[in-house]
Amino acid sequence: MQRLMLWTLLLATIGLSARAETPPPVSPDSFEERVRALVAAPTVTIVHFWAPWCPNCRAEMGPEGWAKFLAANPEVQVVFVNFWHRGQDGAPALAKGGLGGQPNFLALTHPNPAAKGAERVNTFLGLPVTWLPTTWVFRDGRMRYALNYGEVRFDVLQTLVNDARDAWKH
Repeated sequence: MQRLMLWTLLLATIGLSARAETPPPVSPDSFEERVRALVAAPTVTIVHFWAPWCPNCRAEMGPEGWAKFLAANPEVQVVFVNFWHRGQDGAPALAKGGLGGQPNFLALTHPNPAAKGAERVNTFLGLPVTWLPTTWVFRDGRMRYALNYGEVRFDVLQTLVNDARDAWKH
């Protein structure tokens, strides 16, 4: 029953959020709970931390980047979290990179925009976030892989996603 409820929540979130969105003001805790529910799915889910001001993040959005990866992996849910965004709207940068209409793509904006200082958030889901971009691969609510420092190489990401699909005995 719990698995059915998670699937229903995931499908509702995907269906309602196929485009970039800025959620209404929410607490960081409830924002994290929304993402925690998404990564609890039995399928592979990628959480990608980025910001529109970040040159490394923008470099990933070229023709061989995220849009191509999404098209090649329709069963993988990809959640972009606009993090340390300095109040910048991520939708224009995503649209320029061909992102925003895919059914397996969800763009969220973290409620705390601080990129520096005491207000800067340095953890998410209880895990450290110290660099942008950062990319995490989940399945069944468990982190399978973390790419914590810099641009994604999409051939490497594809290998990690393929491996995360396999049944883990541990």
